[in-house]
Amino acid sequence: MTTAAIIDGKAVAASIMDRVKAAAAALEKGNGVRTGLAVIIVGDDPASQTYVAAKSRMAKECGFTSVQHTLPTETTQEDLAALVQKLNANHTVHGILVQLPLPKHLDSEAIIQSIHPEKDVDGLGVVNAGKLATGDLKTGLVSCTPAGAMVFVRRIHGDDLSGLNAVVIGRSNLFGKPMAQLLLNANATVTIAHSRTKNLPELCRHADILVAAVGRPEIVKADWVKKGATVIDVGINRIGAPEQGEGKTRLVGDVAFNEVANVAATITPVPGGVGPMTIAMLMANTVAASYRSAGRIFEGTAI
Repeated sequence: MTTAAIIDGKAVAASIMDRVKAAAAALEKGNGVRTGLAVIIVGDDPASQTYVAAKSRMAKECGFTSVQHTLPTETTQEDLAALVQKLNANHTVHGILVQLPLPKHLDSEAIIQSIHPEKDVDGLGVVNAGKLATGDLKTGLVSCTPAGAMVFVRRIHGDDLSGLNAVVIGRSNLFGKPMAQLLLNANATVTIAHSRTKNLPELCRHADILVAAVGRPEIVKADWVKKGATVIDVGINRIGAPEQGEGKTRLVGDVAFNEVANVAATITPVPGGVGPMTIAMLMANTVAASYRSAGRIFEGTAI
């Protein structure tokens, strides 16, 4: 019997999307600025195609101008860089998204860093990472998945996390580090753990807020979790599900959901937890970028 409250990521994401739609409409009506998102995809990776289609569809739902640039696998670094520069210079484009991973012959880091910081809606550039690290949430753009996870944390614990211990398992630039910075900016006491951390279960047991982003299926067990903790599961792992038939698989997180849900006070499921928030926060970043281009401020996500 599950005792934890289960966060409905789809419902929270939908509420953010409603704010984004209203904000985009208000900006167009008040300033004549239509929010614009440009998405670049190189090659024909099926998973990337699915993600890009979802992002483009969501942008159109929000009332944005959504432009997709689909380039062949053999696209050169020079051609891709030239397209990014062209979009940087286009005042009708407020957000530029390069779908990762890029084909192996391309230097993705150089491309990501070449996006103008004010259009870096994925929040992956060093300027935006630096702004987050120094506590500047007003002019920077925060990486979408940690931004989404932070919305959950604030809805549960409020804006001030003073006195709370947070443990983030995972130290990636994409999630772990920015998540830790967001928690720190909200006054939590933060520990970043990773594959080389000693006594990881013991460390996790002290966490009031435990965020798992390590990419290992169901590594976090019930005896790792403090009674009454908030558990945010960012992992997406596909494992075999023979009980559903031969060759079948299912998605699980980094947390052993069924057992941890008997210890935690609040938990996110996989799927349906953090996942839906990523695209919602991408849309929020894009509308925030368009507001800034018009000299206005969008504060619709409260991270």
